[in-house]
Amino acid sequence: TNFVITASCDGHIKFWKKQDELIEFVKHFRAHVSAIHGLASSCNGVYAASISLDKSMKIFDVVNFDMINMMKFDYVPQCVEWIYTAGDAIFSLAVSDKDSPRIKVYDAHGTAAPLHTFEDMHRKPVVVMKYNPVFETCISIDEAGFLEYWTGSKFEYQFPKCVAFESKLDTDLFEFAKNKTHLCSLAISPDGKKFASLSSDRKVRVFHFLTGKLHRIFDESLQRFSELQQTTQQLPNMEFGRRMAVEREMDKLQINLGNIVFDESGYIIIYSTMLGIKLVNVYTSRCIRILGKPENIRPMQLALFQ
Repeated sequence: TNFVITASCDGHIKFWKKQDELIEFVKHFRAHVSAIHGLASSCNGVYAASISLDKSMKIFDVVNFDMINMMKFDYVPQCVEWIYTAGDAIFSLAVSDKDSPRIKVYDAHGTAAPLHTFEDMHRKPVVVMKYNPVFETCISIDEAGFLEYWTGSKFEYQFPKCVAFESKLDTDLFEFAKNKTHLCSLAISPDGKKFASLSSDRKVRVFHFLTGKLHRIFDESLQRFSELQQTTQQLPNMEFGRRMAVEREMDKLQINLGNIVFDESGYIIIYSTMLGIKLVNVYTSRCIRILGKPENIRPMQLALFQ
């Protein structure tokens, strides 16, 4: 739809339209009275939803830049994800609870009464959900690093039949729990066959979606950067030390490390590190480019317009 939507920690949402050059401001919503916890757009970009610490969810029609629905919850939502594809009768949204393992599914045009509740699929609160529209399956990951696959109303919220495994013991999906790391971000490739994750141990992992097997691990840990700096100097020592201090402060405060995105070819993953924004080819495992290396900023949230 050629729109860019930004959400700030003070509860404000802004719509911007992508022009031939730069972006043009369109509309400003004072959507929430508390910090925005999550912002999700539907797979076709027609709808967007935001959740906040104020226990509410706002739903937007992106094309008409209008708020079309709002829901008030009796719990604090942790993350939100659209779980429908073109042609589905119900425009479903999944919302996880910050203080319990529950995931509730709502009709975007309906009321705050859930269509379905996953009570005990997870044992800890769910921190990340990502929908794969190609295989009509959602991935959810909880605080303990346990990962689950599930479907929406079309397949009666069951385990998907499209995957090539019946038990997670045949996969590498226990990778996060095994390494006691929690997830910061998840991205699914445009063809739906791969997904990439960025976690608190600063490793980027790429998985095959249908088999659940690990494809690649890219180590972006601070120790790795220190070794790199000693062998081939990446930055002046003073600047490197300053950036290292920023990263350690982020770890101490448990700040989310940002997000990870696939480009539209599905060959390249893009994520931010202390050296800048990295573009990595997942098939050759080569870093193609680092953007903003000399810049005095730490990029966090990335979005692609292609």
